[in-house]
Amino acid sequence: MILHSNIIGEGKPFIILHGFLGMGDNWKTLAKQFSEDNYAVHLVDQRNHGRSFHSEDFDYDLLAEDLKSYCNAHNLNDIILLGHSMGGKTAMLFASKYPELVNKLIVADISPRYYPVHHDAILEGLSSLNFSEIKTRGEADKALSHFINDAGIRMFLLKNLYWVEKGQLGLRINLEVLKENVSEVGEALPIHAIFKKDTLFLRGDRSEYIAEADEALIHRHFPISKIITISNAGHWLHAENPTAFHEAVINFV
Repeated sequence: MILHSNIIGEGKPFIILHGFLGMGDNWKTLAKQFSEDNYAVHLVDQRNHGRSFHSEDFDYDLLAEDLKSYCNAHNLNDIILLGHSMGGKTAMLFASKYPELVNKLIVADISPRYYPVHHDAILEGLSSLNFSEIKTRGEADKALSHFINDAGIRMFLLKNLYWVEKGQLGLRINLEVLKENVSEVGEALPIHAIFKKDTLFLRGDRSEYIAEADEALIHRHFPISKIITISNAGHWLHAENPTAFHEAVINFV
């Protein structure tokens, strides 16, 4: 099965991988901007997310192989590859396994290290949504607010809502499988994984995902890499400061 994508623009292939519980559509505004610089931007939904297929199996090796199958199906090589958070982990592993397919790698606000599970409240909140009672986005937002204070995070999560049929809401993500496999999301890049081409790491100045202590590890896995900090931004740096994010990416590519 091939991953679902939305392709914007024409030119050199530029693949964007979303984070955990996200989808390619989260990146539509930036994709339109990148496409103006002669890129065909592929907004890919990873397995169990967005409109892509659901599967009982979920780990980074599979996510990287899904991307390989996608590149084969679309006859893509010499790609620009950008991944955020979980998508950044997929992108790092893919680039180390298939360096011949990747021209440049961009990793947004994640390092190669292990991260402990920290999505408990979010997953609990999403699991609590009772769609036999919830009939509007507003009602879903109110129910989620008992678990998640941040309105921005709730808005991001509620992009997963869709009409299963008339009058019946549901979530696009494969919630049960993602809950069962949530520990996979924090897994470290394998020790032997190395990518010896141009790599850019972007971090938000208000985010703790890439710490100074991670820099040596980043340079070990990615010897030709640089790290840029995006101001006025947390973990969702591309949404919080899209202008600076776009400028950093375009200057790099």
